[in-house]
Amino acid sequence: MAFHPPSYEDLLKSKTSQAMPSETMFPSAETRNYFQAIDNLISVFAIRADDEVLFLTDPLLDRRVVDAIAGIARSRGVQPREFMAATTQVDVCPPEVKPLVEKATFVISSWFCSVNDPFFNKLRSEKGQRWVKMTYFRNLDLLHEPQARFPVDLVGEIIRATARMYPKDRDFDMRITCPRGSDLNIKFTPQMVQDLHSDNRWQGQDKADQPGCYVHFLPTHGPNIYGRNAHKRVPGAHADMGGVIFPQWAIGFDKPFEEHIGIEYKDDIVVKVHGKSMEAEILRDMLVGVHAKLHELGCGFNPKYPRFKAYPAGSNAPGALHFGTDSYKDSEFLQRRVPRWEEPHTHQDCVMFNATVKVGNTLLIDNGFLMSLRDEKVVKEASRYGDPLELLETFVE
Repeated sequence: MAFHPPSYEDLLKSKTSQAMPSETMFPSAETRNYFQAIDNLISVFAIRADDEVLFLTDPLLDRRVVDAIAGIARSRGVQPREFMAATTQVDVCPPEVKPLVEKATFVISSWFCSVNDPFFNKLRSEKGQRWVKMTYFRNLDLLHEPQARFPVDLVGEIIRATARMYPKDRDFDMRITCPRGSDLNIKFTPQMVQDLHSDNRWQGQDKADQPGCYVHFLPTHGPNIYGRNAHKRVPGAHADMGGVIFPQWAIGFDKPFEEHIGIEYKDDIVVKVHGKSMEAEILRDMLVGVHAKLHELGCGFNPKYPRFKAYPAGSNAPGALHFGTDSYKDSEFLQRRVPRWEEPHTHQDCVMFNATVKVGNTLLIDNGFLMSLRDEKVVKEASRYGDPLELLETFVE
């Protein structure tokens, strides 16, 4: 009887055919990974024995997160306080909380207004108050994820390498394009770059150990490649910008957009939404005629953050962009679709996964790939922790 060579179907049906390693994680490897994440946690929450620690929380935050950080504090002789608001969507510090915040030296917050409230900003700049924002650490089980154990110091090196790519001595255009037809131009001056990069995160300081710092844990979000810091958060200040973007997704929508929906900006205002689909009509209602302003142009710097994850605050994978736009009116669509969203219903994060960004003549992002991942200093720093290619360019899909 003639031998029949295996067919493609035979390969698919076989119970033993395999060309990739097993996905089973042995306990020893999981333990090693978990403690690497815990070390990141402890180094970011750099609580000192003389700190006054305050939690600003909400009812949906995993209590184990609070307990874990409180345990770090108590191991150093610090007894934290906590104020729980009804929601994360707090847009300004409540008057009854101000005395607690003023007394604190170290604040851990899940509130949206943490970065924007003038009262909080003043305490950071004048008192040196240190802050950690927890948009991305709302569940203690996240410590088992790859982005939690990615070295915090390596995130900082990637950020510094990105900062070096901005021209510092001349005016230039930041140009954003994509295969769907996006073409948005933002005009920068040297002063704007200096102000934008004055943020501690742009200096690669992702641990809450510097006076006046504001960091995120997990270390994934920002700093923004353009945002209000470029104008020192002066009310009404904005860049000279114009053009249209065609995002692939936005918060509150079940699926990526099939239609090429265009959002057109003039200066920092949305002046038009292009498209005929229901999704375009929803975005039009959300952003046009309600003085919707570009609040931030965010980019991630942690290569192990899930590449196509847009919730809760825009994608934060390296090279993926989110256009955070604020209006003065709550969106009924967001109120219905994501009533307990971590951000206010006046905000919308529109996401692009394959944008190209140039700053002057320098390629910052190439089709969704952050070019600083190949910076010589970044690769050298990554080699301290393992294989640079695996750490920096093997993404979590």
